[in-house]
Amino acid sequence: MMKISAAGNQVLKTFAPQMERTTLREKAWIAFLLCVIGVGIYALYLQITVGHTVTGMRDNVVWGIYIANFIFFIGISYAGAVISGFLHLLKIEWRKPIIRIAELITVIATIIGPLFILLCVGRLDRLHHLVLYARLQSPITWDVLAISTYLAGGVIFLYLASIKDFAIYRDSTDLHLSKWKRRVFKFLALNYHDTPSQERGIHVSMNLMALMIIPLAVIVHSVLSWIFGMTLRPGWHSTIFGPYFVLAAIYSGTGVLIIALYIFRLRYKLEAFILDKHFTYLGYIMLVLAAGYGYFTFSEYLTDWYGSEKWTGQLLKKLFSWNEYGGLFLFTNIAGIILPIFVVAVPALRKPKYLAMVSALMVLAMWVKRYLIVVPTLETPLLPIEDIRPEYIKYSITWVEWALTFSGIALFLLLFTIASKFMTLIPVSEISEMAEENIQTKES
Repeated sequence: MMKISAAGNQVLKTFAPQMERTTLREKAWIAFLLCVIGVGIYALYLQITVGHTVTGMRDNVVWGIYIANFIFFIGISYAGAVISGFLHLLKIEWRKPIIRIAELITVIATIIGPLFILLCVGRLDRLHHLVLYARLQSPITWDVLAISTYLAGGVIFLYLASIKDFAIYRDSTDLHLSKWKRRVFKFLALNYHDTPSQERGIHVSMNLMALMIIPLAVIVHSVLSWIFGMTLRPGWHSTIFGPYFVLAAIYSGTGVLIIALYIFRLRYKLEAFILDKHFTYLGYIMLVLAAGYGYFTFSEYLTDWYGSEKWTGQLLKKLFSWNEYGGLFLFTNIAGIILPIFVVAVPALRKPKYLAMVSALMVLAMWVKRYLIVVPTLETPLLPIEDIRPEYIKYSITWVEWALTFSGIALFLLLFTIASKFMTLIPVSEISEMAEENIQTKES
């Protein structure tokens, strides 16, 4: 039998109703998410049968909101990969209540992100050619290999961190679970009984996966940035894109983690486990990342402006023009850089509610930034185009693209909801270990 402390047992009792049954409110929530996904499936059906004419993508703007969504979801997956990986290796105690939510964000976002790439493919029936006829000199091939490896690493990292909890669910008499759930937990626990050798094996495996998942995360977003950086287009062809993308990904992932923690703390009344200090510490991390991201943003546009290249100048004019993208560009810099720094820097504003609000604005700004990376560049062709319809040059998002975007968000929330039915969002084993260590410290 797995033994847990009183604090761990409290976590188990807190989440027991969630794992044992599905309330009417939860069923309505799941039904709503399925309806949103259903609209997205219908939009996908139209896109496949009618063609990409139902989207805003044309000969010039061959990428649009789908690529922005892909970059965004892969970016927020950094919340678990880098943050939880570093905190695990550094043995930071305050990480324990929040680490599972971070790991779930990593896995779920990495599953959803690549789906948006498939939406850009005109011939899904030839998708297998990507494997059969892959060109190793292509950054897109590198991206496929990197994301696949990253997803596998994220799943293994989450699973290793959950084995002890699966064993607790298997043996707990406080959880009134159905027989099939008990069998599932028995299978997933891998006969774990907290022996010294098993504990040592889990510890070593977790350390190794943390050491691997961090460079994997850096590689994934670096390779993704090279797809843009190795293209001779204004705003893309830059050596700064690698670290710029990596830093922006960690930054947006931190914001999503703060939002998730705040929502789950309110929803499940987890004030005893997710403390104000967790938001404060993550706020400090966000402050440092915001300053670094602001520096990279300033460097990018300063060097482009100072170079005075005509093609790049046309792009910058669009970004600074109120008639085109000036409003969005200003929003990304105020909500994405200045506002988070201000809120975290002022002690009176460094509260969970305000940090969650500014994180929501920042995450939205980071999504808009991805959009501004993709679309304005593609609307700025090198060769002049005459006597062509404006809609072939200008990109506008159609309802089909919005439907598929919101269905991706709904799928993200649905997978989180399903995960909460199979595991406690606060790791029981980690809380138990933390409580035992505190008792030993007091006794000594």
